[in-house]
Amino acid sequence: MSEADESVIRYRLERARETLDEARSLAATGHWNGCANRLYYACFYALVALLHRRGLPTRKHTGVRALFNQHFVKPGLVASDLGDFFNDLFDTRHEADYEDLVRLTEEDVRAWVVEAERFIGAITALATSRAGA
Repeated sequence: MSEADESVIRYRLERARETLDEARSLAATGHWNGCANRLYYACFYALVALLHRRGLPTRKHTGVRALFNQHFVKPGLVASDLGDFFNDLFDTRHEADYEDLVRLTEEDVRAWVVEAERFIGAITALATSRAGA
């Protein structure tokens, strides 16, 4: 893998961590729709890094979701509960961002912060190991 590719992967993983921090800040102030949005993007950035590592780059959200499920969840490289988490977060974030009158609550979102931390940890481990290559 070229140094340019490695730089992209590092950058995307850094963006994942930064965006997770943004989500925590939004949770601390009770901005649950914004928190869900940032949690989704934190996970999305980590997945883009992993897919880049595997030579499967895409920036389309549906493409990231499909490739993640096909290449990592179905073969068992990522636990199915983490796959379910990302798929649920994908749907909820889309609904909260684009549908009218959707207000997420603390009960809806609070546990996702912990799950997103776990998700990003697992994806980062794959993206930075030979198993992700």
